[in-house]
Amino acid sequence: MIDNKRLLTTLLLCIILGFGLTRCTNPSSQKTITPQTGNSTAPRATTQKSPSDILPLMGECKILLGDGKKSNNLINYQDEDFFYTVNDGSVDWVVYKSPNSGVTSKTSSNTRTELHQKTEWVPETGGRLTGTCKVMHVSTTGDARVAASYSVVIGQIHSGEGHKNEPLKIFYKKYPDHEYGSLFWNYEINTEGEDNSGRWDYSTAIWGHDMSIIGSSPNVSPAEPTEGIKLGEEISYIVNVYKGIMYLTFTSVGHPTKTFTKNLIKSDYTQVSDIPIQTQNLFVPIGQDGTERPDAYAGELNYFKQGAYNQTNGKDPQKNMVWCTGANVYNGDITEQYANGSYTEVWFREATLGPGTPPQ
Repeated sequence: MIDNKRLLTTLLLCIILGFGLTRCTNPSSQKTITPQTGNSTAPRATTQKSPSDILPLMGECKILLGDGKKSNNLINYQDEDFFYTVNDGSVDWVVYKSPNSGVTSKTSSNTRTELHQKTEWVPETGGRLTGTCKVMHVSTTGDARVAASYSVVIGQIHSGEGHKNEPLKIFYKKYPDHEYGSLFWNYEINTEGEDNSGRWDYSTAIWGHDMSIIGSSPNVSPAEPTEGIKLGEEISYIVNVYKGIMYLTFTSVGHPTKTFTKNLIKSDYTQVSDIPIQTQNLFVPIGQDGTERPDAYAGELNYFKQGAYNQTNGKDPQKNMVWCTGANVYNGDITEQYANGSYTEVWFREATLGPGTPPQ
């Protein structure tokens, strides 16, 4: 009889506690997401914070989302499909997510959920962008022969004048059958003359391969990088432009710190003979063989961009074997793309904007 009373008491306590816990949880304020990453499928709860609560630079930026929506005021702004916050159990993150096919800017074929700095600056004056992020997913479809397949740009400098080319793009790329991906940065020439069709990028490896390492056929990847970066690994970068020189610093736990410099106001590529072997192999065969203005980007207004600029798209590779990746886009249906791996997703926990500073 005593055991029965104890059992009844225990059951009543469980019911009361369960009811109390249920009342303390507001199911409409949280949801669980399961990003497709290479090393974890653990669910992570969205937070009640907005991106501007986590990253103060939101007040200095506007945004373009993967379906073409725009906002010039990012204070307390978010979108549940493209731009929101999550907590991984210890840290709050801002999520940038973009499908392989959607609506993008008039100067690009690729979708993005990406910040756009409102203030512009010339290289001689300079500016500074920092970010700490982890790439959680890149498209699992594409053509392995196409350099842009399976990649995302997580930070860039964009010119706002002239050809509106990009003196810097920071890429992460991982082939679907690889455990490790590559981080690399590209410099795009500011083409001499009014015809910009000959523009090209030069790619520099940070950890892993540069952009020029591609597969031998549509479904055959190159060798996996030996010093690469996994999906879900934290990456930090500093882009510091000071008196016309771009200083780049990249750090990641377990990897050597890498630093680079590039002159943005004096070109290295004014003659055809200056075109690097990498470019001759990758871009010249598709007719992109221009030279650069002697003063490169001098005097041109530039601005920073940051987020998830998806480099994978559904365009026919035969049109351009560098940028047209032939990925699955499910007739532009974003829900289907998300369900089948045809998207990119990048999380940021820290990011700042500011003036350029003397190099340390």
